[in-house]
Parts: sequence; C-alpha cells; structure tokens
Amino acid sequence: MMPRYRLAIGMLMATLLGGSPVPVSADRAVELPVLAAIRHNNLGVFEILLLWWDKKSEPDPIQLQWLLAGVRLGHAHVGAMAQAFAYAIERTPSVHHSGTVSVQGVAYQPTSSDGPSAGAAMAVGFIALFKGDPIQRGIALTGTCEPGGQIGPVGAIPDKIRAAVREGYRTVLVPRGQMHAPQWNLIELGFQLNVTVKEVETIDEAYLLMTGQRI
Repeated sequence: MMPRYRLAIGMLMATLLGGSPVPVSADRAVELPVLAAIRHNNLGVFEILLLWWDKKSEPDPIQLQWLLAGVRLGHAHVGAMAQAFAYAIERTPSVHHSGTVSVQGVAYQPTSSDGPSAGAAMAVGFIALFKGDPIQRGIALTGTCEPGGQIGPVGAIPDKIRAAVREGYRTVLVPRGQMHAPQWNLIELGFQLNVTVKEVETIDEAYLLMTGQRI
C-alpha cells in the first residue's frame, strides 16, 4: 500500500546566514540535530533541521515540503527524508495527519548534504513532531532508517562525532555494531573527546533516549 502523503520540494528561499528561518505558521515545531560528513576533511558537519507542522484540515493527506535555504539536499537525502516521514506516519496511527510539515536545514555556512545517514534522526524528529514530544538537547543520532524501524549502518562516524562535540553535544547515538571498525574505535574516540557514544538498534530505542518518552 502506498503511504498517504505527498513530498513536495519547495523552492522557498531563506536568508540563512543572518540567522532568520523562513517564517512558517505552525502548531508544533521540533529542532533536530543532524550529523553529516564531508569527504575532503575529517571534521564533519553539524546541521539543525527545523520541523514545523501547520496542522490544518487541508491538505489531506498530509504534505511534506523542504524549504531551500543554506543546506541543499541531494537525492539520497531527500529519499531518506520521505522514507522517515512515511515511517513516522505509520508509527503514529492515533494522530490525524493533515496539513503541511515544513523542513528547513540550518547551518553556519551554506553546505550540501546527501546520503541516507540522517534517516533515523529524521524519523525520530517527525514522530516527535506528531506526538508533541520535545527533543532533548545535547544528544544526536546518526544512522539510516530501515524497514521495520531498524537503524542501519553509516560511514564516517568519527567525523560526525567530532562535529557534534564542536557544537557542545555530549552524547552521540550510533548504529549497533559500529562501535569498532577497521577505521575506528569509537570507545577510544569518545574517551579522547569526552563524549558518550552509545549504540542503538531501533528507532524506538533512539526515540526513548532522545525524548525521554516511548513511541
């Protein structure tokens, strides 16, 4: 069965470097940390996704739109967003999903982001938006959103952890089984950077840690 939603990529420009998000009428809003990596350095990128829900009777089914600003998304990232959105709708069956959800990426300087590694974080963010649960500050998540709510593996995790630490985050959630790899030891890195690195296996587990609430 096809999910009852539409994904609209809006070409709405915003002045990002001035620190002013696009003004959006919203009944609920969530601020979601997103970690990314850039191939030509080992520093990683820290972004904030601002999620708004303009909860109206129309459009029905609900519409998702991306507000083009200082963060430009590639096709894989947009696909991961759509998948996370569909999963969040599925996991909140008691909520009437209508109106418009708007998403805007905020970074200190214009950047590009692609790949599915923010899928798990976006699933947590959309569910929190629909349920009205706030995301706790100081904790970030990287991982893909897989069928059934599993969190899948991603690359460049040390770079993403460094980006989180630069922004004052003290806990980073990573996919289960990725604490050690030929390229890294996240236990050792966490000790060096004074940050807690925790493995999570499912969206449910990550949601509890990031909101303090169960789905």
